[in-house]
Amino acid sequence: MAKVKRKTHKGMAKRFKLTGSGKKLKRKASGTGHLMSTKNGKRVRHLRKPRIDTLDHAVAKKIARAIS
Repeated sequence: MAKVKRKTHKGMAKRFKLTGSGKKLKRKASGTGHLMSTKNGKRVRHLRKPRIDTLDHAVAKKIARAIS
């Protein structure tokens, strides 16, 4: 009997990407949806850059399972 395949968590797959090593998570910065006119240029410019978070092994494994 074949194992049941896990479905990709589409919400997570759209928001997060694992780096090549699988140890870091790439995501978009929060606070960029609206009310941008009150934020200064430097802050807005830095918010455009992706955030790269270092993960511990257990969390990286869970996220990898959810988005693949």
